Order: sequence, then structure tokens, then C-alpha cells
Amino acid sequence: MWARLKERLFGGTDKEAKPSTPEAQDRTSADPTPPKPVSHRTTDTKATIPTQGPSSSSSASDAAKRRPLIPPPSSEDTEDYFTDGFGFRIKEKKIDQILEQLEIVLLESDVALEAVERVRRSVRKYLSEQKLRLGQDPAEAVEAALRSSVRAVLAQPPIDLEARIRSSPKPFVILFIGVNGSGKTTSIAKLASWLRRKGFGVVLAAGDTFRAGAIEQITVHAERLGVKVVRQSEGSDPAAVAYDAVQHAKSRGLDVVLVDTAGRQHTNTNLIEEAKKIRRVVNPSLTLFVGDALNGNDMVEQARMFHQELGFDGTMLTKLDTDTKGGSALSVTYIVHKPILFVGVGQGYDDLRPFDVNWMLDRLFSSPKGPNE
Repeated sequence: MWARLKERLFGGTDKEAKPSTPEAQDRTSADPTPPKPVSHRTTDTKATIPTQGPSSSSSASDAAKRRPLIPPPSSEDTEDYFTDGFGFRIKEKKIDQILEQLEIVLLESDVALEAVERVRRSVRKYLSEQKLRLGQDPAEAVEAALRSSVRAVLAQPPIDLEARIRSSPKPFVILFIGVNGSGKTTSIAKLASWLRRKGFGVVLAAGDTFRAGAIEQITVHAERLGVKVVRQSEGSDPAAVAYDAVQHAKSRGLDVVLVDTAGRQHTNTNLIEEAKKIRRVVNPSLTLFVGDALNGNDMVEQARMFHQELGFDGTMLTKLDTDTKGGSALSVTYIVHKPILFVGVGQGYDDLRPFDVNWMLDRLFSSPKGPNE
């Protein structure tokens, strides 16, 4: 995100500008090579003027493309960019141009419009109040403004799942909701693996009795992880499956019940009512929405509607390792005002990590890294 914005605003310097250092000026003035004279010979009724390099209009156009939107403050040529007085404040008209480019980059990064407006307001306030030092790179101020705004959006009150489980009555029941194809069942398996590494006893509830093959899928995960799965036949009542899983956990002294549900669109009234029934029966300790980060604004709209219809406590984002845009995390957090608990960063059971704001900021503002860096 930041790399694209920086390229738009500060993509380079005007190479045709005069040398910026005394050494460069000395080298230029010391060049002994005089300009070659231009010969004008008439061999026809029209004069032929030899072409020497690109035309002046083309050079000017290339120079304009290389010129940054705002140069570093200097002792000259600052009145078009900065206000007068002690320190250098970026003029409002230049801030407007920065915000125009920022909006384009955010929208291209699948950031929801409401979140874009929130970031714009915050960045404008920051830049309007920020003073630049003589020679300071304006990119530093713009990056600091954007980083501060994004951090404020992402920094929802966190949920420490491990501490919550240890301090709650057992079993701790987690209900998972989301649409088909979001990676919900696989995320449940990854979380089961994470919980086992923390020393918790886990049981899975095969509550997706609607999708063909769903019961077999979660059963395979359970066998690979060495955990119990409570299941019934396809088409059975998912609330009954969830209830049986809770009773099993109580009888065996297990700590956590992870309840899978049928992937449902927010427009599917029957499946929405089915999820509400599961909630009434097992009274989950935590409800998590699982969203595919690659779905961009579609995922954000799904989260919005699920939150309106069912409500949930937090989110899990899948496939974040392949989301090069990064807007999904920012958008879903701002729209539903709920924290992200975990993010999927690979295909393995261990490729699930607790969400960390600083880690996400590094992904957005640094050069591309590996999924687990």
C-alpha cells in the first residue's frame, strides 16, 4: 500500500534540475566539452535541421514525471509547497493533491469507502499540523501520517484468547460463521492445533451438515490432529451436533469446543435462522467470523451483514499471505469495530498466527516479505 502511494507522490526527482550539491555543481562547471555547433544546410527548398536527442517537449514531459509532488524544504523554491513562518507546513492545496492520490491507492487496495474517508480525515489533520525541518523528506511526514491513521483503525480492543479460555468456565465454546469457500473448516483445524500447543483439550463439532463432504473434511482434520470430532449424518440438526459436542467436552473434562457451521450467504434466511438456533442451544463463549482476505470488499460486506444478523466478537482472516493489497484487514476492522484475532498465512496447520497490529503495519509499509515474517 505505502509503496504504491510513495511511487505516485515521490516517484523520483527531477534529473534535469540543477545539481543539488556543491560537488555536483563543480563537476558540471568543470566539464571542458563545449556544445557542438548545429549545422543548417539547405539541400532542398526546405531547411534540414539535425535532430540531437529527444525533443524539448518530450524532455520536459519526462522531467515532469520524475519530479516529486512535493520536494524537500530548501532555502529556495518553497513558496509553492510550504507556508511561511517557523518550520515548513505543507500547503492545503498540496495536501489536497496528496489525499487525491491516497484515495486512489486505498480504493485500489480494496479498502472500503467508509474506511478511506476515515483515513483521509486523519491524514489531513496530521499533515496540516506537521512542521517539516529544512531538507526533511516530505515522504517521511506522509508515511507517519498514514501509519498513524491505519494503526488507529486496526487497534481495536484485543481479545487474548488464551487468557480468556483459562479464566472462563469449561468448556469454552467457539462458534464459527462465514460464507462457503472462506476457509472456515480449515481455520477451525488450524485453531485446534494452536490450542493443543497451548495445552488445551479440544473437541470439534461437525456442525456443517448441509454441504456435501463437509463432515468428512472436518473428520480428516481431526484424525490428523489427534482430536475428537462429534458428528452425525448429513442433513441432521446442527444444533444437536453442537449440543452433543458440549456434553462430550463436559464429560471428558475438555477445555474447548470448536463448532463448525454450514457456510451461508447473508441472504440465505434459513441458514441464518439455523445459526441463531445453534447459538441459543450452546450459548457460545465466543463467536468468530471467518473471512477470505482475497475477496476484498465482498468479504467486508459479508462481515457487515453477518454482524447485523447474528453479531460476532471478532474475526479470522484467511489467505492473508497471498493478499498483496492489504485492504481487507483495514476495512473489516473499521466496518464492524471488532478485533482480528488470527490470520492465516499458509496451508499448514501451524500457519496461523495471532493478529498483531505492528506486524500488519510492517506488511503494509515495508517491502514484500515472506508470509511468516
